[in-house]
Amino acid sequence: MDLLLALGMGLAVYGALYGYRMYRADAKLPTDLAVALEVGATRTSAVGSGIDRLGMRWAPAILRMMGEKAVNKKRRQIDMAGNPAGLTIDRYAARRAVYGGIGLFGALAMVVRGQFFLALIMIAFGLFWVEAGIWSAVRARREHIERTLPDFLDVLAVVVSAGLGFRQALGRVAEKYEGPWADELRITLRQMDMGVSRRQAFDELRRRNDSEQVAMFVTALQQGEELGAPIVDTLIQIANDMRRTDAQNARRRAARAVPKATFAVTTFLLPGTLVLLTVGFFYGADLNLGFIGG
Repeated sequence: MDLLLALGMGLAVYGALYGYRMYRADAKLPTDLAVALEVGATRTSAVGSGIDRLGMRWAPAILRMMGEKAVNKKRRQIDMAGNPAGLTIDRYAARRAVYGGIGLFGALAMVVRGQFFLALIMIAFGLFWVEAGIWSAVRARREHIERTLPDFLDVLAVVVSAGLGFRQALGRVAEKYEGPWADELRITLRQMDMGVSRRQAFDELRRRNDSEQVAMFVTALQQGEELGAPIVDTLIQIANDMRRTDAQNARRRAARAVPKATFAVTTFLLPGTLVLLTVGFFYGADLNLGFIGG
């Protein structure tokens, strides 16, 4: 057992030294990877930047192992997350390499020590730590957009009714907002400035966001344009529909929360309360319980 532990520790030390040597090596990175390494450098932490630099040399191998279909799917998921902390597909692959290596060496060390449960935890860490960050960012971004969108549409309808064209009103209102929805609108407007049709730009907006309300907004806007409906009426109707959908979703969440709260009360709070009441009753009554022990 001591020999296996020494072997595992030796492999871990060798991996750390090899990684440091690769980190300090003057290997020339491909142009796209070098650019990806610098994208968002000011938006991430020093630890994240160091992890990216350490793992970037293995990023091409990770992307080849994933395959083109999986890479495209992951790129879309990163777009839906809003590229948190400057995350790109290449930085994602770099982090997968580093965290995967940490998880592998950690799992080997735990197996050598006989701690198989901790080994499973280390394997899960290597496989899912980066994924958990992306999933969390996608959810937070979607919730923020869905909270912002109805009020944004109300303001946009007011500005359009004041006489501005839809394109100008969209840009004017987007300047007053901050956050992921404003970022998405700026991307859409930039695409339209570069010659992309309005329909295609909004289709791209819908593709980048895993949100039912964004899809509703784009669909209703395009249908209103095709049917010649007044844009102001369309925007107001979309905002009202979104608020109605939000109210229905809130009622569903509340209905799902009631059984969970009941389960928590009956499983944990009620038994504890009964124990406290019973103990307090016996102490308050000053009963002699010596007969129980004979």
